[in-house]
Amino acid sequence: QVQLVESGGGSVQAGGSLRLSCAASGYSISSYCMAWFRQLPGKEREGIASITRLGDTTYADSVKGRFTISKDNAENTLYLLMNNLKPEDTAMYYCARGSASSYITSCLDRSGIGYWGQGARVTVSS
Repeated sequence: QVQLVESGGGSVQAGGSLRLSCAASGYSISSYCMAWFRQLPGKEREGIASITRLGDTTYADSVKGRFTISKDNAENTLYLLMNNLKPEDTAMYYCARGSASSYITSCLDRSGIGYWGQGARVTVSS
């Protein structure tokens, strides 16, 4: 069955960096759009970065220039490198599987997500 398992969360001071990993099983990530979402305390889950089957990336304005999404198809693993972290980045971060379509340019809409990971907590202190 499809499984997404995040790792790499933790606590860091403002200005620091973390890298999240998402190990996928039960399917090949090369065949789907993949994304990272986050849920801030008291807020709805929002898409922050996605990468299509062809490797095209899209970012939310809140993380553009600081976060980088990437994938290793051979390892079937998705990554999110987070630099210059801010206290407002404190949230639960979720790996997500989007559409298998070759025509989409991103998968940051929750309605297009078929599977979610269990989440990884990131805490940024000032």
